[in-house]
Amino acid sequence: MTEDVTNIDPKSSGYHTGSVETVISVEAVIEQAEKLGNGVTPAELDGMINGESFVSIESLNAGYGKMEILHDFDLRIGKGQSLCLIGPNGAGKSTILHAIFGFNRIFSGNIFVGHGSSRRDVTNMSPNQKLRQAGIAYILQDKSVFPDMTVEENLWMGGYLMDTKDQAKESAERVFEKYDRLAKRRKKPAKILSGGERRLLEISRALVMDPEVLLVDEPSIGLEPRFIDMVFEILGDLQHNEGKTIIMVEQNAKKGLEFADVGYVLVSGQTAIAGKGDELLENPEVGRLFLGG
Repeated sequence: MTEDVTNIDPKSSGYHTGSVETVISVEAVIEQAEKLGNGVTPAELDGMINGESFVSIESLNAGYGKMEILHDFDLRIGKGQSLCLIGPNGAGKSTILHAIFGFNRIFSGNIFVGHGSSRRDVTNMSPNQKLRQAGIAYILQDKSVFPDMTVEENLWMGGYLMDTKDQAKESAERVFEKYDRLAKRRKKPAKILSGGERRLLEISRALVMDPEVLLVDEPSIGLEPRFIDMVFEILGDLQHNEGKTIIMVEQNAKKGLEFADVGYVLVSGQTAIAGKGDELLENPEVGRLFLGG
């Protein structure tokens, strides 16, 4: 995005998909997005999910150092469901994933995982505790593989919290059984993989610990369209066939909302509007600001 629209081609692309007649600045997007809604109540968020919430955030204030990015933020998503977070740059999308996994500072509020008697407060757990004890895995943005390690060694790294190396290797074998594309390259250095295969390896490495919740940061970033489709098919399989709960940040808003059961539009650390993914796709203001239409 740029504020200078005088020399923009009339078919310039919009918010990562579609086309628009002009390109507006990030500041203008934020200003206009703030008018989308007056926020969403926890009760309304509860009504968007199936059954009881499996991941819940309640009145969270979080950020980095002394800087607060999220303000009284609430989140609800059911087990085996998916949530996509969209919004302008700086809205706090990745900060939510960081807060859930323990990568930033939480000033107040709570994060819960599970339901019924298994519901637990994970707010102050370390990332290692959240992965090992609460079943939360974080799939980083692009370029998180170890390029000079083999595909197999990269997978073993996913089990670094297991009690023994043999356990990690056994879990990696189960991943290889699921993804033949990786199994054929198990002894090759990861740097030879295509962009889509690297993303598959990043996802697969997170699966070695058999998590229940996947935090997915920008799954489509830097990928060719054919690989983007492949990655979303993989995530869809993990959700629908393995029951994984997925919370995703995705700049390709159209693709993310097409995939997700529920979507939140974030503005300045708060949820301006939320709804079922297909409902937000049909919202004309969401479309104008984020879908390139």
